[in-house]
Amino acid sequence: MSGHIGILEKAAAHAEEGESAALCILVQTEGSVPQKAGAKMLVYPDGSIEGTIGGGHLEVEVIREALEAIEGRCCRTVNLELTEAHGHTCGGRVLVYIEPIVGKPRLVIFGAGHVGRALCGLGHLAGFQVIVGDDRPEYANRDNLPHADRVVVPTWDDALSDIPLDDNTYVVIATRGHSHDFQVASQVLKTPARYIGLVGSRNKRTALVDFLKGENFTEKEIRRIVIPVGLPIGSVTPEEIAVSIVAQLIETRRVHGPFSVGHSTCSGSLS
Repeated sequence: MSGHIGILEKAAAHAEEGESAALCILVQTEGSVPQKAGAKMLVYPDGSIEGTIGGGHLEVEVIREALEAIEGRCCRTVNLELTEAHGHTCGGRVLVYIEPIVGKPRLVIFGAGHVGRALCGLGHLAGFQVIVGDDRPEYANRDNLPHADRVVVPTWDDALSDIPLDDNTYVVIATRGHSHDFQVASQVLKTPARYIGLVGSRNKRTALVDFLKGENFTEKEIRRIVIPVGLPIGSVTPEEIAVSIVAQLIETRRVHGPFSVGHSTCSGSLS
């Protein structure tokens, strides 16, 4: 029992850290099987595991299914016959429930000025793991950004060197100058980031599009960038702008895409 509690605790810890994994639970068994119902296993994106649901070919098949579940962000049930005809020796049957763990979404803010600072605090309150980067140490520090989970001091020509961006990452670019914004945008577009927003006007958007086309990005790729960023609520102050941005992030997270609430259901039985 203590081992099972440990697996669940590790699953929760990975979710909190924003890391992906899949929780596999042996929910039903029939006949001769290597583990009792209730056995649990965590599968990580690299195929490594913690815990076991029985080892052997059974575990190999479940790991493969778990990796597909992580990739597709959808839970599933797997019904396996452990017979020689299916590459097994036990002779029984098992039903395994697999649930991908989508970790806490990561908000990466490039720029720690007035908007970046306000956005950091609101992003934290909205449940994001917040990372802020700025090339100015006098801005990129804990005193200025008390709610940040991480603060980094990158160079804009290599802004992503110490910041991981995956498909559970939301990016907002708000540096102190157009050229820096454009540099960062061109790097972020090469990643699978879930959302890319840039603070600026419609005129700035025209300049950004011209720049990115010059960098050989396609129109489809460029359309990934939201500019002006945020919902159109008439925001003026940095705090109001931050509210409009976080509202758009929540809309993207909860209403659209693979991370929306209630996006998947699953059921299964040995019968």
